[in-house]
Amino acid sequence: MNQLNLKFILLTLFLIIFTEQQLSAGPPFNTDDPQPVDFKHWEYYISTINTFRADTWLGTCPHVEVNYGLVQNVQVHHLLPMNYDYSRPNGYNFGYAYTEFGVKYRFVQETENMPQIGIFPIMEIPTIKNNEFGNGKAQLYLPVWVQKSWGKLTTYGGAGYWFNPGINTKNWMYYGWELQYDFSPAITLGGELYYHTADAIGNNSVSAFNIGGSYNASEKFHIIFSVGHSLINENFTTTYLGLLWTI
Repeated sequence: MNQLNLKFILLTLFLIIFTEQQLSAGPPFNTDDPQPVDFKHWEYYISTINTFRADTWLGTCPHVEVNYGLVQNVQVHHLLPMNYDYSRPNGYNFGYAYTEFGVKYRFVQETENMPQIGIFPIMEIPTIKNNEFGNGKAQLYLPVWVQKSWGKLTTYGGAGYWFNPGINTKNWMYYGWELQYDFSPAITLGGELYYHTADAIGNNSVSAFNIGGSYNASEKFHIIFSVGHSLINENFTTTYLGLLWTI
């Protein structure tokens, strides 16, 4: 085996390790794709997402997400999170603050030579006044996603801009990319690399990764999961565990 072939094999193995499930982009990762839920079909998630730092834990326990294929190439999205945080001096807090709404629209179909392209604007609306889990200001996310597939291998990603009003907060950019591969009808492994700029005065930009996947218990029921860690400027671990029901 020559050196060029060895490099190609190692690169291929790396890409396969850093892949994501083909069920639905987004959960259990941050990066999404432009493919909406099929017309008149539903996705239901019940999940928990967590971030662990040395002295602070925070996340959802749980959150409920619903997606519906409203018309061809259009998906509506709704998410209800029950939030928690923990710090050593203050203990645990639980509460609800924001309700999330979104619409995914695919405006370019994938062809042999053209990727599919879509947008997925999301608004987080303050629903209950809760200073522990929000500042009472609505937030808006405007991303663009691109995807291309070759058989079982798919790559997608993009970038988005967060409007993040409030005292000492900053608008910020998100960039992410994924590769995915189906190892079998039941098991898919995957991952992402992502970066976002600082979201508040005094905060740093963050680069991190997640790896995870899915177990398809049946055509309708799927267990999805991921774990990740920061790469620069911060020191945290993230996890996601969820049950997805598709109909």
